[in-house]
Amino acid sequence: MPETGASPLPQTPPAHSPLFRAEHFVWLTARVLEQRLFAYHFLNGGPDPVETALDAYRNADGGYGHALEPDLRGPVSQPLHTAHALRVLDAVGRCGGQRVERVCRYLTSVSTPDGALPTVTPAQRGYPTAPFVPVVDAPPSELLATGPVVGLLHRNEVWHAWLFRATDFCWQVVESLQLSRPDEIQAALTFLDSAPDRPRAQTTADRLGRLVRDQGLAVLDPSNRDGDAHRFPHDYARTPNSLARAWFTDDEMSRSLDFLTAEQQEDGGWPARRRQWVPTTTFETRPMATIEALQTLRAHGREVG
Repeated sequence: MPETGASPLPQTPPAHSPLFRAEHFVWLTARVLEQRLFAYHFLNGGPDPVETALDAYRNADGGYGHALEPDLRGPVSQPLHTAHALRVLDAVGRCGGQRVERVCRYLTSVSTPDGALPTVTPAQRGYPTAPFVPVVDAPPSELLATGPVVGLLHRNEVWHAWLFRATDFCWQVVESLQLSRPDEIQAALTFLDSAPDRPRAQTTADRLGRLVRDQGLAVLDPSNRDGDAHRFPHDYARTPNSLARAWFTDDEMSRSLDFLTAEQQEDGGWPARRRQWVPTTTFETRPMATIEALQTLRAHGREVG
């Protein structure tokens, strides 16, 4: 018998279930951070080991670097790395306190004159960087970098002076989107799903949903992919509570989740549907995609094991 108060034993998923196969893949290929995240989400692991693994990427300026976001190599802090760190902290319920206060000070230090975030700062120059991520001397504000950060901070009821202008920037950009692309829509959604003004967020999300459908930014029937879209309903509505869930019918969402289930590969992992430029990023992003796929399926009530 285990001692009273001892940590619960790890849960073992049924053999040959999607979760069992994914677990083997994660132990075989993932970085320590993703191993700890997998254990937290699916094997009754605790949040402390996740935080400890994340600390390896944290810098003295309060930001994060060291290829936490695999497309940016090198040690320097960058907004994309820091957004990734906030997603991890949010996932384990630790997005608050002094750690996030330090993050907000870093965000303030790298913000553009309009109070928002660039995707990459000039500090990245000289380190290996994905060719599709330009490094320029005076980078502009980007919703891709700012929206997810602002959304996660609001989701966790963080209040900091940096948020005021950054929130205004997100509203201005999101409400003016006309021609867009999937990653920009996803950044807008992360903001809208947690924006404090819920009626305004609902109205704006309704308009974006029509834009997604009108511009063919989602594959509504995976068996008939005759366009250029490479995002599916589940990529936008990762949980049933997302504002994006109303964009799709029950049949469209069911087909999307069926497709996601079938995407699990023979090695147990899911593919990383992002541009690859060196083999390292493929190895590092597939465990992330695997954890995300399992979370999405489970959130929508699909059995994973």
